[in-house]
Amino acid sequence: MSAHLVSLNVGLPRPLAHGGGEVQSGILKSPVRGPLRLRETGLEGDGQADVEHHGGPDKAVCVYAVEHLPYWRGRLDPELEPGAFGENFSTEGLLEAKVRIGDVFRVGTAVAQVSQPRIPCFKLAARHGEGELARWVKETGLTGFYLRCLQPGEVRAGDKISLVGSPERGVTIAEANRIMHGQGHDATSIERLLAVPELSAEWKRMLKSRLRKATARQKSKLTS
Repeated sequence: MSAHLVSLNVGLPRPLAHGGGEVQSGILKSPVRGPLRLRETGLEGDGQADVEHHGGPDKAVCVYAVEHLPYWRGRLDPELEPGAFGENFSTEGLLEAKVRIGDVFRVGTAVAQVSQPRIPCFKLAARHGEGELARWVKETGLTGFYLRCLQPGEVRAGDKISLVGSPERGVTIAEANRIMHGQGHDATSIERLLAVPELSAEWKRMLKSRLRKATARQKSKLTS
């Protein structure tokens, strides 16, 4: 797998226009040359306003592929640049159909592991002034993903991204998206994703809840 870090982007929470008012958000990232220190809690100089749903050890770094930008330039803005989706790492060579949950990458002197797909929220839609954007991202599967930091280190734009470890039984980001957004009531698919030990705690909680509901529906059908 040949990949590299095209743009390194960080930003602290600031006001974002939404619904005639403002919300605080860290989605407005700016590119920096670096080097920046990557720690278990994220990149230096970066921050989130809603720490309940963003950031934390399982979501230390948000990754998005620059290969997706031509598509979104045609739908949103012809001037879109790396960092436009609020990602920390704008990458080339790491696509959802190939990257697996549990993959371990070396970037600069840091080592990080894929933990879950990104689930877009209303702040991404507000960032681009398009209320349907979160839904479009889910439907296309062009979500990006998150990394947890396994070994702190320094990263900078231009760094090579090397695959140094991969799970024996992995599920790709694309497959995980289909299970979460398209096969949410299929107990077998949910169980397959839950069997991935490297999956983030947040996704495990959501999927366990869905599994209980899916199992209850199946039992109800059998007894009706």
